[in-house]
Amino acid sequence: MKLTRILTASAVAVTLALPAAAEVKIALDSPPDLEKSGTYMWAHTFAEHLKAHGMDAVEYERNALGEEAERLDQVSQGLLEVSMSDAKSAGTLDGTIFGAMMPYFFEDLAQLDRALDEGGMLARINEGTTPKGVRVLDVVMTGTPTGIFTTEVPIRTFDDIKGVRMRALDEVQINTFEQWGSKGTIVSWSEVPNALQTGVAGGYINPAFVPLTYGHTAFINYFTNARMSPSVRVAIASEDWYQGLSEEERAIVHAAVEKAHQANRDLVADDSAVLKQLEEAGIEVIELSPEERARFRDASQPIYEATDMPEGALDAWNAAVGR
Repeated sequence: MKLTRILTASAVAVTLALPAAAEVKIALDSPPDLEKSGTYMWAHTFAEHLKAHGMDAVEYERNALGEEAERLDQVSQGLLEVSMSDAKSAGTLDGTIFGAMMPYFFEDLAQLDRALDEGGMLARINEGTTPKGVRVLDVVMTGTPTGIFTTEVPIRTFDDIKGVRMRALDEVQINTFEQWGSKGTIVSWSEVPNALQTGVAGGYINPAFVPLTYGHTAFINYFTNARMSPSVRVAIASEDWYQGLSEEERAIVHAAVEKAHQANRDLVADDSAVLKQLEEAGIEVIELSPEERARFRDASQPIYEATDMPEGALDAWNAAVGR
């Protein structure tokens, strides 16, 4: 994916060049697991490339520099150089990013990457975020495409999820569950274990590695490999920091993004190992039949029009995927 062209095209001019930070702080969003965490693979590869080329990059463990909203503020103010963040945070600056998470909108991850690069959608996202101090360096996958984890009700058919109360990340997921005849309740990530164990929520949507990494295998019993949507997060950078880089430093950053992007995509290309680990942890892995997956896809169509994006963004996403 030729992100260098996109990053350069969407740069916002500044009157005075700002000095590059002596230390490039990189805020992590997951445990440092190079085998399971796609975002850590991206962050670590990015950091190592910077260090190998003379830039002092330092990884900071999850939430050491603040939670999502705090990190977004720090990036926008130039206090934090790079953060691995949720797409919802970037979406508060420009909702175009929400299109990358729409269920069953993309045939596969390769189609999303083409839309971001050749289709110009990453550049369009940055047109909205860079004037607010935040540059989206890359759209990063946390893992393989998202599926459905449940505690008590195995989801083998579309009808099985009806009535199940699911933990929702945001209003987008609330709307998704409603379209499926289910219910959603917004629960912060730190409260998810308690919600699942007390019955406040009966499951969640996430990539396959999540309960393994976050210690949820004791109360998650089923995983439906629904392959709904890319497991999207974002690598964001301070626009002030980016504009203050020399040409040589910016070239190093661009190359680091390219290298991190490929390492991330390589990691999430195959889910066989993580599915085996789920089974070994006592979680039943369920594969949807093509007919049942089609029912989920058909029920998801109204979500696209309802997704809160700027005017023209949905048309742009449709054009970018050739619809």
